[in-house]
Amino acid sequence: MSDNENKQLLDALDNIKEVKIGDVVNGEVLAVDNDQQLIVGIEGAGVEGVVPSKEVSADPDENPSDKYSVGDQIKVVVVSKIGDDKENGSYLLSVRRLEALKIWDEIKDKESKDENITVKVTRPVKGGLVVNADGVRGFIPASMITDHFVSDLNQYKGQELEVKIIEVVPEENRLILSHRAIAEKNRKQAREEIMNNLAAGDVVEGTVARLTNFGAFIDLGGIDGLVHISEISYDHVNKAADVLSVGEKVKVKVLSVEPERDRISLSIKQLQPGPWDDIEEKAPVGSVLDGTVKRLVDFGAFVEVFAGVEGLVHISQISHEHIDKPSDVLKSGQKIQVKVLSIDPEEHRLALSIKALEEPEEQAAAKDEPKQNVDDHATNAAPEEESGFTLGDILGHELDNDDRE
Repeated sequence: MSDNENKQLLDALDNIKEVKIGDVVNGEVLAVDNDQQLIVGIEGAGVEGVVPSKEVSADPDENPSDKYSVGDQIKVVVVSKIGDDKENGSYLLSVRRLEALKIWDEIKDKESKDENITVKVTRPVKGGLVVNADGVRGFIPASMITDHFVSDLNQYKGQELEVKIIEVVPEENRLILSHRAIAEKNRKQAREEIMNNLAAGDVVEGTVARLTNFGAFIDLGGIDGLVHISEISYDHVNKAADVLSVGEKVKVKVLSVEPERDRISLSIKQLQPGPWDDIEEKAPVGSVLDGTVKRLVDFGAFVEVFAGVEGLVHISQISHEHIDKPSDVLKSGQKIQVKVLSIDPEEHRLALSIKALEEPEEQAAAKDEPKQNVDDHATNAAPEEESGFTLGDILGHELDNDDRE
Protein backbone atom coordinates (compact mmCIF):
# COMPACT_ATOMS: atom_id res chain seq x y z
CA MET A 1 0.00 0.00 0.00
CA SER A 2 1.44 3.37 -1.03
CA ASP A 3 1.86 6.18 1.40
CA ASN A 4 -0.92 8.09 -0.38
CA GLU A 5 -3.34 5.18 -0.11
CA ASN A 6 -2.41 4.67 3.52
CA LYS A 7 -3.03 8.33 4.21
CA GLN A 8 -6.46 8.18 2.51
CA LEU A 9 -7.38 5.13 4.60
CA LEU A 10 -6.35 6.85 7.81
CA ASP A 11 -8.31 9.96 6.84
CA ALA A 12 -11.40 7.83 6.12
CA LEU A 13 -11.09 6.08 9.47
CA ASP A 14 -10.79 9.43 11.19
CA ASN A 15 -13.97 10.60 9.46
CA ILE A 16 -16.07 7.58 10.54
CA LYS A 17 -18.64 8.74 13.03
CA GLU A 18 -19.14 6.91 16.24
CA VAL A 19 -22.74 5.82 16.63
CA LYS A 20 -24.20 6.39 20.10
CA ILE A 21 -27.55 5.50 21.61
CA GLY A 22 -29.90 8.47 21.34
CA ASP A 23 -28.13 10.04 18.36
CA VAL A 24 -30.19 11.41 15.51
CA VAL A 25 -28.49 10.31 12.29
CA ASN A 26 -29.02 10.47 8.55
CA GLY A 27 -29.50 7.24 6.68
CA GLU A 28 -30.27 5.70 3.33
CA VAL A 29 -32.85 3.00 2.78
CA LEU A 30 -30.92 0.01 1.47
CA ALA A 31 -33.78 -2.49 1.41
CA VAL A 32 -37.36 -3.17 2.47
CA ASP A 33 -37.50 -6.86 3.44
CA ASN A 34 -40.43 -9.24 3.60
CA ASP A 35 -41.05 -8.46 7.27
CA GLN A 36 -41.77 -4.91 6.19
CA GLN A 37 -38.73 -3.59 8.07
CA LEU A 38 -36.26 -1.12 6.62
CA ILE A 39 -32.54 -1.80 6.30
CA VAL A 40 -30.78 1.56 6.62
CA GLY A 41 -27.18 2.50 6.05
CA ILE A 42 -26.06 5.08 8.62
CA GLU A 43 -24.35 7.97 6.86
CA GLY A 44 -20.67 8.43 7.74
CA ALA A 45 -20.61 5.45 10.08
CA GLY A 46 -20.13 2.57 7.71
CA VAL A 47 -22.71 0.47 9.59
CA GLU A 48 -26.28 -0.54 9.04
CA GLY A 49 -29.36 -0.42 11.20
CA VAL A 50 -32.84 -1.89 11.18
CA VAL A 51 -36.14 -0.01 11.43
CA PRO A 52 -38.88 -2.54 12.35
CA SER A 53 -42.37 -1.81 11.03
CA LYS A 54 -43.61 -0.77 14.50
CA GLU A 55 -40.82 1.83 14.59
CA VAL A 56 -41.71 3.26 11.19
CA SER A 57 -45.04 4.79 12.21
CA ALA A 58 -47.39 5.07 15.17
CA ASP A 59 -50.18 3.91 12.87
CA PRO A 60 -50.21 0.07 12.97
CA ASP A 61 -52.11 -0.05 9.69
CA GLU A 62 -49.45 1.90 7.80
CA ASN A 63 -47.30 -0.25 5.48
CA PRO A 64 -43.58 0.78 5.39
CA SER A 65 -43.25 -0.21 1.73
CA ASP A 66 -46.00 2.27 0.86
CA LYS A 67 -44.04 5.08 2.46
CA TYR A 68 -40.37 4.28 1.71
CA SER A 69 -38.37 2.98 -1.26
CA VAL A 70 -34.76 1.90 -1.73
CA GLY A 71 -32.54 4.96 -2.00
CA ASP A 72 -34.71 7.25 0.14
CA GLN A 73 -32.83 9.51 2.55
CA ILE A 74 -34.28 9.48 6.05
CA LYS A 75 -33.49 10.70 9.55
CA VAL A 76 -33.64 8.17 12.38
CA VAL A 77 -32.85 8.01 16.08
CA VAL A 78 -30.55 5.29 17.40
CA VAL A 79 -32.49 3.24 19.93
CA SER A 80 -30.04 0.44 20.82
CA LYS A 81 -27.23 -1.76 19.51
CA ILE A 82 -27.99 -5.28 18.34
CA GLY A 83 -25.48 -8.03 17.53
CA ASP A 84 -21.92 -8.70 18.79
CA ASP A 85 -19.89 -7.42 15.87
CA LYS A 86 -18.05 -4.48 17.43
CA GLU A 87 -16.92 -3.06 14.11
CA ASN A 88 -19.96 -3.58 11.91
CA GLY A 89 -22.70 -4.27 14.46
CA SER A 90 -26.28 -3.35 13.54
CA TYR A 91 -28.43 -0.86 15.40
CA LEU A 92 -32.10 -0.64 16.20
CA LEU A 93 -33.31 2.56 14.62
CA SER A 94 -36.63 4.39 14.77
CA VAL A 95 -38.42 6.92 12.61
CA ARG A 96 -41.46 6.95 14.87
CA ARG A 97 -39.54 7.92 17.98
CA LEU A 98 -37.72 10.69 16.17
CA GLU A 99 -41.04 12.12 15.01
CA ALA A 100 -42.37 11.64 18.55
CA LEU A 101 -39.49 13.70 19.95
CA LYS A 102 -40.49 16.55 17.69
CA ILE A 103 -44.14 16.15 18.68
CA TRP A 104 -43.24 16.14 22.38
CA ASP A 105 -41.45 19.45 21.86
CA GLU A 106 -44.48 20.85 20.05
CA ILE A 107 -46.82 19.64 22.80
CA LYS A 108 -44.65 21.18 25.50
CA ASP A 109 -44.62 24.43 23.56
CA LYS A 110 -48.43 24.41 23.28
CA GLU A 111 -48.75 23.62 26.97
CA SER A 112 -46.63 26.67 27.81
CA LYS A 113 -48.93 28.79 25.65
CA ASP A 114 -52.09 27.18 27.14
CA GLU A 115 -53.19 25.98 23.69
CA ASN A 116 -55.44 22.99 23.04
CA ILE A 117 -54.63 20.10 20.71
CA THR A 118 -56.75 17.64 18.72
CA VAL A 119 -56.35 13.91 19.30
CA LYS A 120 -57.94 10.73 17.97
CA VAL A 121 -59.34 8.10 20.34
CA THR A 122 -57.69 4.75 19.61
CA ARG A 123 -59.40 2.62 22.25
CA PRO A 124 -61.28 2.81 25.55
CA VAL A 125 -59.64 1.17 28.57
CA LYS A 126 -60.59 0.78 32.19
CA GLY A 127 -60.55 4.25 33.63
CA GLY A 128 -60.44 6.32 30.47
CA LEU A 129 -59.47 6.71 26.82
CA VAL A 130 -56.16 6.04 25.04
CA VAL A 131 -55.58 8.64 22.31
CA ASN A 132 -53.13 9.35 19.51
CA ALA A 133 -51.67 12.87 19.54
CA ASP A 134 -49.93 12.97 16.14
CA GLY A 135 -48.00 9.80 16.99
CA VAL A 136 -47.67 10.30 20.73
CA ARG A 137 -49.74 8.14 23.07
CA GLY A 138 -51.91 10.13 25.45
CA PHE A 139 -54.53 9.34 28.06
CA ILE A 140 -57.82 11.00 29.06
CA PRO A 141 -59.06 9.84 32.50
CA ALA A 142 -62.78 8.99 32.61
CA SER A 143 -63.45 11.91 34.95
CA MET A 144 -61.96 14.29 32.38
CA ILE A 145 -63.87 13.08 29.31
CA THR A 146 -67.06 15.07 29.71
CA ASP A 147 -69.18 16.94 32.25
CA HIS A 148 -71.50 14.02 33.04
CA PHE A 149 -71.19 10.32 33.78
CA VAL A 150 -70.75 8.08 30.73
CA SER A 151 -71.33 4.36 31.26
CA ASP A 152 -70.13 3.16 27.84
CA LEU A 153 -66.81 4.62 26.65
CA ASN A 154 -66.91 2.63 23.39
CA GLN A 155 -68.95 5.42 21.82
CA TYR A 156 -65.78 7.55 21.70
CA LYS A 157 -63.68 5.06 19.73
CA GLY A 158 -62.43 6.65 16.51
CA GLN A 159 -63.66 10.13 17.46
CA GLU A 160 -61.48 13.22 17.24
CA LEU A 161 -61.55 15.34 20.40
CA GLU A 162 -60.22 18.75 21.22
CA VAL A 163 -58.35 18.49 24.52
CA LYS A 164 -56.53 20.59 27.09
CA ILE A 165 -53.00 19.55 28.09
CA ILE A 166 -52.94 18.68 31.79
CA GLU A 167 -49.51 17.07 32.18
CA VAL A 168 -46.66 16.36 29.76
CA VAL A 169 -43.49 14.43 30.73
CA PRO A 170 -41.63 13.27 27.57
CA GLU A 171 -38.98 11.37 29.55
CA GLU A 172 -41.70 9.11 30.97
CA ASN A 173 -43.89 9.11 27.85
CA ARG A 174 -46.59 10.65 30.03
CA LEU A 175 -49.26 12.79 28.45
CA ILE A 176 -52.46 13.46 30.42
CA LEU A 177 -55.26 15.32 28.66
CA SER A 178 -58.76 16.59 29.43
CA HIS A 179 -61.82 17.06 27.24
CA ARG A 180 -64.14 18.02 30.11
CA ALA A 181 -63.54 21.78 29.99
CA ILE A 182 -64.06 21.84 26.22
CA ALA A 183 -67.20 19.70 26.57
CA GLU A 184 -68.59 22.05 29.22
CA LYS A 185 -67.88 25.06 27.04
CA ASN A 186 -69.41 23.43 23.95
CA ARG A 187 -72.49 22.29 25.86
CA LYS A 188 -72.99 25.75 27.32
CA GLN A 189 -72.87 27.33 23.87
CA ALA A 190 -75.15 24.64 22.44
CA ARG A 191 -77.52 25.00 25.40
CA GLU A 192 -77.87 28.73 24.87
CA GLU A 193 -78.45 28.27 21.14
CA ILE A 194 -81.04 25.52 21.66
CA MET A 195 -82.85 27.44 24.37
CA ASN A 196 -83.07 30.50 22.14
CA ASN A 197 -84.35 28.61 19.09
CA LEU A 198 -86.56 25.91 20.59
CA ALA A 199 -90.28 26.47 21.14
CA ALA A 200 -93.25 24.47 22.39
CA GLY A 201 -94.71 22.40 19.57
CA ASP A 202 -91.40 21.83 17.77
CA VAL A 203 -90.54 18.27 16.74
CA VAL A 204 -86.84 17.39 17.03
CA GLU A 205 -84.61 14.32 17.10
CA GLY A 206 -82.47 13.41 20.07
CA THR A 207 -80.53 10.58 21.69
CA VAL A 208 -81.54 8.79 24.86
CA ALA A 209 -78.83 9.85 27.32
CA ARG A 210 -80.11 8.56 30.68
CA LEU A 211 -82.98 6.48 32.02
CA THR A 212 -84.54 6.98 35.45
CA ASN A 213 -87.57 5.71 37.34
CA PHE A 214 -89.52 8.84 36.42
CA GLY A 215 -88.61 9.14 32.74
CA ALA A 216 -85.88 9.51 30.13
CA PHE A 217 -83.39 12.31 29.50
CA ILE A 218 -82.94 13.04 25.80
CA ASP A 219 -79.76 14.73 24.53
CA LEU A 220 -80.83 17.37 22.01
CA GLY A 221 -77.27 18.18 20.99
CA GLY A 222 -75.94 20.08 23.97
CA ILE A 223 -78.75 20.05 26.48
CA ASP A 224 -80.96 17.32 27.90
CA GLY A 225 -84.74 17.41 27.86
CA LEU A 226 -86.98 15.20 29.99
CA VAL A 227 -89.64 12.84 28.71
CA HIS A 228 -91.71 12.08 31.80
CA ILE A 229 -92.74 8.43 32.06
CA SER A 230 -96.36 9.47 31.43
CA GLU A 231 -95.30 10.98 28.08
CA ILE A 232 -93.46 7.93 26.73
CA SER A 233 -96.45 5.94 25.49
CA TYR A 234 -100.24 5.78 25.60
CA ASP A 235 -99.76 2.27 26.98
CA HIS A 236 -98.95 2.00 30.66
CA VAL A 237 -95.16 2.03 31.23
CA ASN A 238 -93.73 0.77 34.53
CA LYS A 239 -90.24 2.10 33.87
CA ALA A 240 -88.56 3.86 30.96
CA ALA A 241 -86.00 1.07 30.50
CA ASP A 242 -88.83 -1.27 29.44
CA VAL A 243 -89.33 0.62 26.18
CA LEU A 244 -86.20 2.76 25.67
CA SER A 245 -82.44 2.17 25.69
CA VAL A 246 -79.45 4.49 26.13
CA GLY A 247 -78.06 5.63 22.78
CA GLU A 248 -81.36 5.13 20.95
CA LYS A 249 -82.41 7.84 18.50
CA VAL A 250 -85.93 9.16 19.10
CA LYS A 251 -88.19 11.90 17.79
CA VAL A 252 -89.78 14.07 20.44
CA LYS A 253 -92.28 16.90 20.63
CA VAL A 254 -91.39 19.93 22.74
CA LEU A 255 -94.00 20.55 25.42
CA SER A 256 -92.36 23.51 27.15
CA VAL A 257 -89.08 25.43 27.34
CA GLU A 258 -88.09 27.10 30.62
CA PRO A 259 -84.74 28.92 30.22
CA GLU A 260 -84.82 30.31 33.75
CA ARG A 261 -84.99 26.76 35.12
CA ASP A 262 -82.78 25.29 32.39
CA ARG A 263 -85.52 22.76 31.71
CA ILE A 264 -87.13 21.35 28.58
CA SER A 265 -90.16 19.06 28.75
CA LEU A 266 -90.64 16.60 25.90
CA SER A 267 -93.10 13.97 24.74
CA ILE A 268 -92.75 10.85 22.62
CA LYS A 269 -96.34 9.65 22.78
CA GLN A 270 -97.76 12.84 21.29
CA LEU A 271 -96.08 11.93 18.01
CA GLN A 272 -97.87 8.57 18.02
CA PRO A 273 -101.46 8.00 16.87
CA GLY A 274 -103.83 9.04 19.68
CA PRO A 275 -105.92 6.34 21.33
CA TRP A 276 -109.07 8.36 20.66
CA ASP A 277 -108.31 8.72 16.94
CA ASP A 278 -111.01 6.96 14.88
CA ILE A 279 -112.74 5.89 18.10
CA GLU A 280 -116.12 5.89 16.35
CA GLU A 281 -114.79 3.27 13.95
CA LYS A 282 -113.08 1.21 16.65
CA ALA A 283 -116.00 1.37 19.08
CA PRO A 284 -119.27 2.14 17.27
CA VAL A 285 -122.45 2.54 19.30
CA GLY A 286 -123.92 -0.89 19.99
CA SER A 287 -120.63 -2.75 19.70
CA VAL A 288 -119.49 -5.17 22.39
CA LEU A 289 -115.92 -4.75 23.65
CA ASP A 290 -113.58 -6.54 26.03
CA GLY A 291 -112.36 -4.31 28.82
CA THR A 292 -110.57 -4.11 32.16
CA VAL A 293 -111.92 -2.38 35.24
CA LYS A 294 -109.39 0.35 36.05
CA ARG A 295 -111.08 2.45 38.73
CA LEU A 296 -114.13 2.21 40.94
CA VAL A 297 -115.93 5.34 42.10
CA ASP A 298 -119.21 5.96 43.91
CA PHE A 299 -121.10 6.65 40.70
CA GLY A 300 -119.71 3.84 38.56
CA ALA A 301 -116.68 2.08 37.11
CA PHE A 302 -114.09 3.25 34.59
CA VAL A 303 -113.26 0.50 32.13
CA GLU A 304 -110.30 0.52 29.73
CA VAL A 305 -111.34 -0.84 26.33
CA PHE A 306 -108.23 0.24 24.36
CA ALA A 307 -104.81 1.40 25.50
CA GLY A 308 -105.40 4.95 26.71
CA VAL A 309 -109.19 4.78 26.22
CA GLU A 310 -111.43 4.47 29.25
CA GLY A 311 -115.21 4.57 29.31
CA LEU A 312 -117.67 4.95 32.18
CA VAL A 313 -120.11 2.29 33.23
CA HIS A 314 -122.56 4.31 35.33
CA ILE A 315 -123.77 2.54 38.47
CA SER A 316 -127.22 2.31 36.90
CA GLN A 317 -125.70 0.36 33.99
CA ILE A 318 -123.84 -2.23 36.05
CA SER A 319 -126.71 -4.56 36.92
CA HIS A 320 -130.47 -4.98 36.60
CA GLU A 321 -130.56 -5.43 40.33
CA HIS A 322 -130.14 -2.55 42.73
CA ILE A 323 -126.59 -2.16 44.06
CA ASP A 324 -125.35 0.25 46.70
CA LYS A 325 -121.86 0.72 45.28
CA PRO A 326 -119.89 -0.62 42.26
CA SER A 327 -117.38 -2.43 44.48
CA ASP A 328 -120.19 -4.77 45.57
CA VAL A 329 -120.04 -6.53 42.22
CA LEU A 330 -116.82 -5.36 40.51
CA LYS A 331 -113.14 -5.15 41.42
CA SER A 332 -110.16 -3.34 39.93
CA GLY A 333 -108.37 -5.40 37.29
CA GLN A 334 -111.41 -7.52 36.51
CA LYS A 335 -111.90 -8.53 32.86
CA ILE A 336 -115.41 -7.84 31.60
CA GLN A 337 -117.44 -7.24 28.46
CA VAL A 338 -119.29 -3.99 27.88
CA LYS A 339 -121.67 -2.55 25.33
CA VAL A 340 -121.09 0.92 23.87
CA LEU A 341 -124.04 3.22 24.58
CA SER A 342 -122.69 6.56 23.31
CA ILE A 343 -119.47 8.27 22.14
CA ASP A 344 -118.20 11.86 22.43
CA PRO A 345 -114.81 11.91 20.61
CA GLU A 346 -114.14 15.59 21.26
CA GLU A 347 -114.68 15.28 25.01
CA HIS A 348 -113.05 11.82 25.10
CA ARG A 349 -116.15 10.31 26.68
CA LEU A 350 -117.44 6.81 26.23
CA ALA A 351 -120.65 5.58 27.91
CA LEU A 352 -120.68 1.83 28.51
CA SER A 353 -123.07 -0.74 29.93
CA ILE A 354 -122.71 -4.15 31.51
CA LYS A 355 -126.37 -4.83 32.19
CA ALA A 356 -127.27 -4.27 28.53
CA LEU A 357 -125.55 -7.60 27.87
CA GLU A 358 -127.51 -9.36 30.60
CA GLU A 359 -131.20 -10.32 30.79
CA PRO A 360 -133.33 -9.35 33.79
CA GLU A 361 -133.88 -12.26 36.18
CA GLU A 362 -137.65 -12.26 35.47
CA GLN A 363 -137.05 -12.86 31.77
CA ALA A 364 -134.44 -15.50 32.47
CA ALA A 365 -136.81 -17.26 34.90
CA ALA A 366 -139.64 -17.16 32.36
CA LYS A 367 -137.41 -18.86 29.82
CA ASP A 368 -136.58 -21.61 32.31
CA GLU A 369 -140.31 -22.25 33.34
CA PRO A 370 -141.68 -25.58 31.93
CA LYS A 371 -144.30 -25.24 29.18
CA GLN A 372 -147.89 -26.41 30.02
CA ASN A 373 -151.07 -27.08 28.02
CA VAL A 374 -152.57 -23.73 27.23
CA ASP A 375 -156.16 -24.82 27.88
CA ASP A 376 -155.33 -26.58 31.17
CA HIS A 377 -153.43 -23.58 32.33
CA ALA A 378 -156.29 -21.28 31.44
CA THR A 379 -158.83 -23.52 33.20
CA ASN A 380 -156.81 -23.92 36.35
CA ALA A 381 -155.77 -20.33 36.55
CA ALA A 382 -158.95 -18.57 35.49
CA PRO A 383 -160.89 -18.61 38.79
CA GLU A 384 -157.82 -17.35 40.72
CA GLU A 385 -156.80 -14.79 38.14
CA GLU A 386 -160.31 -13.50 37.48
CA SER A 387 -161.59 -13.39 41.06
CA GLY A 388 -158.43 -12.51 42.68
CA PHE A 389 -159.19 -15.03 45.45
CA THR A 390 -157.51 -18.31 46.13
CA LEU A 391 -159.27 -21.62 46.83
CA GLY A 392 -158.17 -21.38 50.43
CA ASP A 393 -159.88 -18.02 50.71
CA ILE A 394 -163.22 -19.43 49.47
CA LEU A 395 -163.12 -22.51 51.65
CA GLY A 396 -162.15 -20.47 54.60
CA HIS A 397 -165.23 -18.27 54.27
CA GLU A 398 -167.56 -21.35 54.00
CA LEU A 399 -166.03 -22.87 57.09
CA ASP A 400 -166.62 -19.67 58.91
CA ASN A 401 -170.36 -19.74 57.94
CA ASP A 402 -170.77 -23.37 59.15
CA ASP A 403 -169.29 -22.46 62.47
CA ARG A 404 -171.75 -19.57 62.84
CA GLU A 405 -174.73 -21.84 62.14
